[in-house]
Order: sequence, then C-alpha cells, then structure tokens
Amino acid sequence: MGRKVTVATCALNQWALDFEGNLQRILKSIEIAKQKGAKYRLGPELEICGYGCWDHYHESDTLLHSLQVLAALLASPVTQDIICDVGMPVMHRDVRYNCRVLFLNRKILLIRPKMALANEGNYQELRWFTPWSRSRQTEDYFLPRMIQELTKQETVPFGDAVLATQDTCIGSEVCEELWMPHSPHIDMGLDGVEIFTNASGSHHVLRKAHARVDLVTMATSKNGGIYLLANQKGCDGDRLYYDGCAMIAMNGSVFAQGSQFSLGDVEVLTATLDLEDVRSYRAEISSRNLAASRVSPYPRVKVDFALSHHEDVLEPPSEALEWKYHSVGEEISLGPACWLWDFLRRSQQAGFFLPLSGGIDSAATACLVYSMCHQVCEAVRNGNQDVLADVRAITSQVSYTPQDPRELCGRLLTTCYMASENSSQETSDRARELAEQIGSHHVRLSIDPAVKAVVGIFRLVTGKSPLFAVHGGSSRENVALQNVQARLRMVITYLFAQLSLWSRGAGGGLLVLGSANVDESLLGYLTKYDCSSADINPIGGVSKTDLRTFVQFCTERFQLSALQRILAAPATAELEPLADGQVSQTDEEDMGMTYAELSVFGRLRKLAKMGPYSMFCRLLHTWAGVYTPRQVADKVKRFFSKYSVNRHKMTTLTPAYHAENYSPDDNRFDPRPFLYRSGWPWQFRCVDTQVLQLERGQRQDLDGVD
Repeated sequence: MGRKVTVATCALNQWALDFEGNLQRILKSIEIAKQKGAKYRLGPELEICGYGCWDHYHESDTLLHSLQVLAALLASPVTQDIICDVGMPVMHRDVRYNCRVLFLNRKILLIRPKMALANEGNYQELRWFTPWSRSRQTEDYFLPRMIQELTKQETVPFGDAVLATQDTCIGSEVCEELWMPHSPHIDMGLDGVEIFTNASGSHHVLRKAHARVDLVTMATSKNGGIYLLANQKGCDGDRLYYDGCAMIAMNGSVFAQGSQFSLGDVEVLTATLDLEDVRSYRAEISSRNLAASRVSPYPRVKVDFALSHHEDVLEPPSEALEWKYHSVGEEISLGPACWLWDFLRRSQQAGFFLPLSGGIDSAATACLVYSMCHQVCEAVRNGNQDVLADVRAITSQVSYTPQDPRELCGRLLTTCYMASENSSQETSDRARELAEQIGSHHVRLSIDPAVKAVVGIFRLVTGKSPLFAVHGGSSRENVALQNVQARLRMVITYLFAQLSLWSRGAGGGLLVLGSANVDESLLGYLTKYDCSSADINPIGGVSKTDLRTFVQFCTERFQLSALQRILAAPATAELEPLADGQVSQTDEEDMGMTYAELSVFGRLRKLAKMGPYSMFCRLLHTWAGVYTPRQVADKVKRFFSKYSVNRHKMTTLTPAYHAENYSPDDNRFDPRPFLYRSGWPWQFRCVDTQVLQLERGQRQDLDGVD
C-alpha cells in the first residue's frame, strides 16, 4: 500500500500581462516537477496573467487571454499525469474571482475561488475581485466553449471544496487566507485534509520572511499535515519585489526551502513525505480529534488518481531542515539588486546612469548595481542561460560572457559627479574613489555655467539678483538658489543618460537612478524635480539607518574601502556656499531632527496610525529621560509641520522599491491628502495643553519637596 507522496511547489518570476512568457515559465515548472517525480504541482497566485495587473483585471482581454493560456496548458503533453494547480482570474455569473484552477489529464477537477482578499497596504484586491463567501459550498461553472472542446466537460465544480484522491485529501488556501484569524486550513485539517496548498503573491519587506515561515509551520504543528507554499518572485512591473521563499513543511517542521532572492525565473521545490507521519502525528492530539468529530464536512471532488505508488518502501523520505534567514544587510544587497535586474532587462535599456554625490545614499545605490553585477556573474557561472542571454541583449554583444563584476559594472553603470562652486573636494574624491573600486564609467562635470545662465535669465527679466543667506539674502532667495542647482542636475542627468553611450560610440540609453531614502521622502527633505526625480529608485523605501547597515555590509562583502570614508562623513546636500572650503550645512541640522528620529515618526504615523497628539503621548514614554515633554512636543510639531508642508512632493516621488511599511509613496501605498493646514491648530493646541499640565505637575511635585 503506497503512502509516500512527492509534491512540488514553485516560485516563478511572472510579469503582469506577459501571457507568452508566463505560459512558458509555468510549463517549465511543471516539466521540472515531473522530472523530480512529483504528482502534484502548485504555482503562485494569479500566475497566468501575473499578480500585478491592477486595473487590467477589469478588462475582458485579461480574462480572455488567461483562458487561452489555460487552454494551452490543458492541451500540452507536459501537463499529463500530474495534478496541476494554477492561478488566474475567472468570471462566474458576471462576478470576477481570484481563482485556483486544478486539472489533471485534460479534465478540470475544481475551480476554487479565493475567500479572503488582501485589501490593505499595497493590496487592493476588493477593487478587482469579490471573495467567495459560501463556505463549503460549490456551484456548477459553465466552461467557455474553447475549454469545453478540450476537456469535453460542460460544467465543473466552482467553490469551496477539496480534492479526494485515491490515497489522500488536498485542500487549497490562497495567500491572505493563511494570514486571517480563522484560516481555512484549520477546518480543512479537522475534516481530514492532509495536504494544504497556498498560492501566494507575497512581496518583500525587510525583516518579513520569518512571519511567513512561522505561519506555515504553526499551521501544521497545531493540526498536523503537509503544507506547500508557492510564491511569485521578482518585479512584475511595479514597486514591489516578490521574494519567493517557496517552502514545504510537515507537522511543524520545514522540509524544503526556496531562495528568497535569485535571478532564476523558475524555481521548483519537491519533497517526498510519508502520509503515515501525518496520521500518527494527529492521533495523539486528542483535542484536535474531538474537534474533528464535530466539524462540518467539505464537499469532496473525487479524483481517480494517486500521488503515491504501491511499491514505495525503498523511497527515501525528505529530511527536515533549519530555515536560513538573511541579515538586513544581505536582504538589501539582494532584493533591490534583483529588482534592478528585472527592470533593466525588461525595459530594454543599456544600463543605468547615477548622479554620484559622494554621500551615503548615492553610494548605496551604486553598491546595489555592483551587487546586481555580482549576482549576474554568479548566475552565469552557475549555468543560467536566461541570464546570459539577457546580458548579451543588454550589452548588444552576442558572444559576451560576464565573469568579473567590476568589468560588467563598467559596461552597465555610468556615474557622474556634478560639481558646483558649493561642492567640496572631499565629496568629489569620495565619489571618484568609489567609482574606481566598483568599476563604473565615471564622469565629472561642473554645473556652474548652467546655474549662472539660468540665474542670469532671471536677473535680465526682473533686474534683481538673489543672494545666499550668508551673503545677506532672504530665506526665499536662499532656498531658490539651492533648488536651481538641484533641478539643473536633473536636467543634465537626463541629457547624459540619453546621449552618453552615443558619445562613446555605443548604442542605447540609460535608466536614471534616484537615491532619496524613505526618511528624506517622508519629511520632504528633497527638491521637487531635482535629481531625486529619476526613472526608478532602488533605495526609496529603505531607511537611512538600514542604508548605513547595508553600506557597512558592502564594505566587508565586496572589499570596498572607499565606503569607510563615506560612512564617516556627515550627510550634506552641498547646496550652500562653503565656509573656508568646508561644508557649512548638514542634513540633520537642516531637518532639525536625526534620521533615527525620522524613522520613529514614520512608523508611528503609518503603522501605528497616529496623529500629532497620540504620537506626542507615545513618545513621552519612549523618549522619557532623553527629552523633556516640551522638547518632545517641539519635535512632534516640527515633524508634522514639515511633513504637511512638503507632502505635495510625494505626488512626484520616483517609483521606488518597497522595503518599508512606512513608505510615504502616495501613488500606490500611502493615499493621504497632499494639501494640509500645516499649522495643525487644533491638534497642536491639545499637545501644548498637555505639556502645560505636565509642567505644572512637575512644579507641584518640586514644591512638595522639603
């Protein structure tokens, strides 16, 4: 009697609306799963069309092309003799659902719609889909004619059901359903389901991987069972990076771990597990068995197929393993670098152009491109033919094989130090030294002629000459003279990005990289349409604190000694005149708060959902012994004043890799107003009243001391 089953799950680098490419990646994953002996293959959420279609889900074309891909899968000999579980949108009775379609040997077994939709943060599934609300119920789904012709079926079950094979029972969850308080796997497990599957579209956020692993292992430690998690990987056309981490677990232990970051488009995990281990594990949990005796049964779709085979005594089962997590420095070095690679190869550009200022933000961005080059060379060494073909297409050299990351970086990255009369020799030297160590093609130029020309036009028209504050100018003049430098850098950046390869006799254009971190964006400490305005920004969702951790990691991992000087230098925009050749302004002095404090404000504002008064109350305790109540109040009021005055800048933020859940990106993630009453009179008055009460209370305490 067979009892060992070999199951497969995968991580696929799908791309929204790339039906041709998505089909080929799905077929390849099924082929690999069969080669490894699997009888069941699970794929990521909405893998046929790609998860990030957004409002394209409203278009009939998306539904039509998804059905065409399903027809191609059903017709393919690759999908024979294995249960295939694929994700796609399905319209049933004029309602759109996010579905799993399970099929075997040209027969659709079940269409299982998602029952709990993700609708927070980056997810808006309720905008496009309706959750299936009829627990343990199915209806007849009338197949479109193009599918009927292949399957010879008129209707198939649609709804909340499980598959009963000859040897086991399989139940589906879809992404968010694992995260909800009462997940379907609880009742399914009590009803005898032994294999749970979860098709995810879960994106990377720093320090998030453990949450996914904990949920999967906990699901099977309390209830027993085998759990498969599939996930998308890579950038499918937006700010998110889906970070794989496909896994197979049983009875609270992990038996297969997929990579979190890689340049491979298709990754398939398999495990051979003994169903008797599930049954014996459950036998001893009396509370579980008591609950199981009372549970409402699921509709079962009978499948004349077995995942095991009769003679499996000598089949070696998989061994449990310890999950390996990346450090934060590693996560940043890998995730945004993989995202950059997907953007570069899919945009069909010839490389990147980066304004390199000699500061930590642009240095971190340069290091990410260098890390990308390391990963590309490693993938090519490991025989990844897709990556090799992409490199050759990007460089327009059909026989090129990258071996040295520094040499590849010289082909793909152009860095530029744009000096002004306010720039120091120190920052210029730091930029040049880093460019030499990573191998980028480095350019140094002066923007002074352009600045003088633009200010000269203003003087010709108005007869007035603005001055910096140190020369007697007003605050408005001072800011205007800083901003004109920053904005001209953006104009020059795009000119060089479009023509620098042409000037060197090569073809193609370059993607412009921005390098404003999440904390500066949150406060609006950047010039609108300056060189933070770019095509993409790989560090736009990373905090200054984590960037320093990442740069320190790169110093050691890549032996980049130039980064030591950059880490030791104070952050500065260098837009005001130097004092005796030295930098006269620093970012933290300009902002009136530290970067560490900014991260705290950002998390309380977004994650803890706090306004000025509740934030003040929380920080009274957090910063007790460091700041007085009045100092805390001043900092909170300064933050909210600056934040609200500059919120309009978020409407123009460069699309950035999403790494932090307090990102202020209003385009997709942070839908708040951009015109505020910046004085916050009611809110600040509440804060001030509380400060006065606290100060009076302190004075009364002191008066009572002998």
